[in-house]
Amino acid sequence: MAVVKADAYGHGAARVAAALDDADGYAVARLGEALALRAAGIDKPILLLEGVFSAEELAQALAARIDLAVHDPSQVELLEQADASGAVIWLQVDTGMNRLGFRPEQALAVRARLLAARGAPRELRLMTHLARADETDTAPTAAQTARFDSLVAEWAATAGAPPVTSIGNSAGTLRGSAAQGATQGDWIRPGIALYGASPLADRAAAELGLSPVMTLETAVIALRDVPPGEGVGYGATWRATRPSRIAILAAGYADGVPRHLPSGAPVLIGRRRAPLAGRVSMDMIAVDVTDLPSVAVGERAVLWGEGLPVDEVAARAGTIAYELFCRVAPRVPRVER
Repeated sequence: MAVVKADAYGHGAARVAAALDDADGYAVARLGEALALRAAGIDKPILLLEGVFSAEELAQALAARIDLAVHDPSQVELLEQADASGAVIWLQVDTGMNRLGFRPEQALAVRARLLAARGAPRELRLMTHLARADETDTAPTAAQTARFDSLVAEWAATAGAPPVTSIGNSAGTLRGSAAQGATQGDWIRPGIALYGASPLADRAAAELGLSPVMTLETAVIALRDVPPGEGVGYGATWRATRPSRIAILAAGYADGVPRHLPSGAPVLIGRRRAPLAGRVSMDMIAVDVTDLPSVAVGERAVLWGEGLPVDEVAARAGTIAYELFCRVAPRVPRVER
């Protein structure tokens, strides 16, 4: 189940869903995202991870054949008042994240309510979400999966068969595979890994066999010679300690480059690394290319992606790849290659 929420993490949901045609289904967070995929001609199962919050939303979701996560009593009440006989419902259980979902001890009672409704769903499934699968300490994830497995066994004992399940996000799927652990379920829900960033705190994307989908690039639009002692950019937070050559690039925080990306963060110009010099401004950044010979106006520059891992740039900015992907601004042209 390919997770394409948040416009496929900034990559374009319809574009990515079409490219991932081998997926058995897709997952999104909001109803509008699911309806947009249907409007784009995506006919495979789509799971709405946050579910619906009104009778009107429920009617739209059922009409569009959207699978629904149910995590709150108000959503159970909506289903009890509707004809959901054609729907697939994923009962979300909170095994330790404390964000969405019913406590495990509540799950069977919720199942009974849904099955007793006049328009009971045609299938009930069971899912949970892992809070710390990205960490090297596997104990928290083992505790979550143990709670989930216990509920699955209880479900099977009372229903005569185990439910269809989903556990593994990107981290749970990759960590579970590495540890040969049961952190996946019947359906896995990869998200960030699909886009070439690592979901694991201790392993780089390349180590996991992941390749970048997005390359954020721009071009050199000016070159400046800066004498020793002079500053560059707003606040002159970077000062030349030697005769320096500065390249100005057409990219800034209005495009999605974090304003707090510090001096020294890497940029690729002509496939060679050069350090950011000074503050990121709205439309431009400055890069110290003193040690790069023959940089020219118009030369291609890569901010992350091909040749420069997004995880490295995110770490320099004190954030994660998810945020960098999602912050790429609408004014940035999308070019498929």
